[in-house]
Amino acid sequence: MRRRLLEGAMALAVSPDANSSGAASPPPSSAAASGPMSWLSGCHGAWYSLAVMLPSLAFVGFLAWQARRSFRRLSYGRSHVVVVAYYALLWAVAVLNLLWCFLQVWQCMPDRAFSWNVLSLFTKSGMLFLEVSLIAFLLQGNETSGYESLARTFVISGAVVCADVLLKTIYVFGFSVPLFIDADQGTGGKWGLWILHKLVLTGVYGVIVFMYHSRWRDRLPAKPAYYHYVCAMLLLNALSLFGCFLAACGAGFGLWLYNLTSVCYHSLYLPLLYVTFLADFFQEEDMLLENVYYSEMKDAGFFDADWD
Repeated sequence: MRRRLLEGAMALAVSPDANSSGAASPPPSSAAASGPMSWLSGCHGAWYSLAVMLPSLAFVGFLAWQARRSFRRLSYGRSHVVVVAYYALLWAVAVLNLLWCFLQVWQCMPDRAFSWNVLSLFTKSGMLFLEVSLIAFLLQGNETSGYESLARTFVISGAVVCADVLLKTIYVFGFSVPLFIDADQGTGGKWGLWILHKLVLTGVYGVIVFMYHSRWRDRLPAKPAYYHYVCAMLLLNALSLFGCFLAACGAGFGLWLYNLTSVCYHSLYLPLLYVTFLADFFQEEDMLLENVYYSEMKDAGFFDADWD
């Protein structure tokens, strides 16, 4: 009898269920994330993952398809130093964002929590740097250009992003706040920081929209695409701010709305930035290059037969 009891105790000691009861159990979604399609399902499900993956993959593919032509245009002597810098930053942030979109499953894996937080911190900081630098560039208007404008813009953006990174690092690694776990309802500290973040951005975009309809309109670049960009970002940040408020109050709809704005931001912001600030420049460079090639061919006598 004693032998049987001893064997039963040993069996319980080595059983997986008994070991798991004494350790912190992984989130429910981690069990689903262990299958062969875990990289696709993640914490949010396949539709969420596809919504962030496909547009990001398509945009990086577009940049790669246009890379040879874009490098040729940027190497042309008329290229503006600000555009060259933004194009390089856009490439770096687009690749980081693509990795962030494809590694959503790391949110469900406790052993990948540190890697996910680091990746999220770098990705969101890179996108914030682009966003803040474009705001600073818009507020400068047409008064400055060249290296002076680039230096001033990068100093302002770098200071803002460094402060933001420091605050998020303290929250995530100092107080273990699940700041980048979108599926986690979190605590008041998480939503308090996001509310402050979205409130500042919404206020800045609101001020720029107000300037477009006031007597200070002449201080802003006179281009409708810039105004449409600011309006789109104002709407996105306002919806995200509203979602953060609801999530802080414990409403499930608030978390859903915040996740929806996160999908829109990570999948559509970089293409919006490219279309607004870089597409026209590359189109103009195409026309300049065509004029240069035509002039060279005309000087070489290729069109002399047309005059005969």
